Amino acid sequence: MTGPWSPVSPCGPTCLPDRDREVPTALVLLRLAVLIGLLPLGVLLALLPAGLRRWWSPRWFRAVLRAVGVRWVVRGTPPERGELVVAHHVSWLDVVLLQAVGPLRMVAKAELRDWPLLGGVAHRFGVLFLHRDRLRALPGAVAEVSGALRSGAVVGAFPEGTTWCGRSAGRFRPALFQAALDAGAPVRPVALRYLAAGAPTTAVAFVGEASLLSSVLGVARCSGLVAEVAFRPPCRADDRRGLARSAQESAQGSALPV
Repeated sequence: MTGPWSPVSPCGPTCLPDRDREVPTALVLLRLAVLIGLLPLGVLLALLPAGLRRWWSPRWFRAVLRAVGVRWVVRGTPPERGELVVAHHVSWLDVVLLQAVGPLRMVAKAELRDWPLLGGVAHRFGVLFLHRDRLRALPGAVAEVSGALRSGAVVGAFPEGTTWCGRSAGRFRPALFQAALDAGAPVRPVALRYLAAGAPTTAVAFVGEASLLSSVLGVARCSGLVAEVAFRPPCRADDRRGLARSAQESAQGSALPV
């Protein structure tokens, strides 16, 4: 079943680059071993009291980035309280990057809640679950996000509703922007861009029928991978559609040049 929160991306395996700039197999195995070693720490982190979890979580996410060989650059001023952070969606790495900058509550598909172990960990990290295929559930989800913003939480969302390769990008859907309007909260667009060996790359894209495991392996194989995170000035508009358009234009720096 599909609905307003179940958009379809045209991106797939043909968007991915040739595997001609990969690190040696020994380094790939080392990266994966370190990443696997970090996973139990992430579970333990989810069990900590909220205050300790907020302090430690960015450090754990930074360790994940280092484990898979990603360097990152942050530009602009990250939000501190009560802002809706929005970006184009390319990869699972997007979430890791944003959490590495500072703790935030992500909006994610409701199916994640039912995943073994990961669903419970996501719940402990304050993920706000959204039923994208249930139109009737949308007002409740908007109200929940609005409440989180009013409480001072920084909420992160990918308004396209699905992943694109980065060379092209989807339209920001306006529904969640109503939560920011209801809460009187600023909307902060973020431009995400990935480079390998100094050139823009789609190698990290999590698109098509790819599994999470194959995507993680693809990232671990990349040589010289750098992630750029640029926080744009807050957007203003009188209605959710105008706010969505303004935020999308501001975040367009995440789209790779053709």
